[in-house]
Amino acid sequence: MSEPMSVRSGEIIDVCLLAGKIMLENGGETYRVEDTMMRIASAYGAENPQSFVMPTGIMFAIDGSETSTRLVRISKRWTNLNKVTEVNDISRRIAGGHLPPAEARRLLKGVECDAPVYQPAIQLVLAALASGCFLILYDGTWADMPAAMLCGGTGFWLLGQMVRLSSIRLFGELIAAFVVGLLSYLIVHLGVGQQHSTIMIASVMPLVPGLLITNAVRDLMAGHLVSGISKGAEAFLTAFAIGAGIGIALTLNG
Repeated sequence: MSEPMSVRSGEIIDVCLLAGKIMLENGGETYRVEDTMMRIASAYGAENPQSFVMPTGIMFAIDGSETSTRLVRISKRWTNLNKVTEVNDISRRIAGGHLPPAEARRLLKGVECDAPVYQPAIQLVLAALASGCFLILYDGTWADMPAAMLCGGTGFWLLGQMVRLSSIRLFGELIAAFVVGLLSYLIVHLGVGQQHSTIMIASVMPLVPGLLITNAVRDLMAGHLVSGISKGAEAFLTAFAIGAGIGIALTLNG
């Protein structure tokens, strides 16, 4: 492979891996990540691009006179669908022939470094509000809505703090659910709330891995069995941690 072609192949792989890494870290489905990477490589004229994506890593290769293969490790995953949307927009511009590799990589780096759309304080308020809305959805009383918002906001805030302190997210989810269970019982015991079970269920909803479960099902339906099963197992462990935390709280409360 000539030197210019080698550099161009390297640039294509860099763009594809960066786009896939951003999407996978921020809640993108496995099949969508693979499809985006393949479309970007094809738009740049890559010969027979191949991608293999798992929740913990991405492998990407381009055939030529000398095959180039690269691997990226994914160690952290969270939810920021705004970044997934931005990467999709950049990939469409690439497919339309409007972005050279260097410019695409610059834009993707900007997306990767972008701060979350909603600051932690706003996320906390929205989590508390969601807990209150779930209380009404579960046929709770309007009088219990402030209690549910307090418990849900506290649990969400505590989960964020535990994730910063420990790399084991399941531990943080268990502690957050445990505190939610204790706090909801205390609120009812003090006479501030009325329906203990409804407050508790509504308060843990911001901790439930809804996107993870959805992505697991969609990956399984798309034929990505390894990714679908692993995401399903992660969702099951998260649900188990939340249930265990609530169970411990209920046991302590008799």
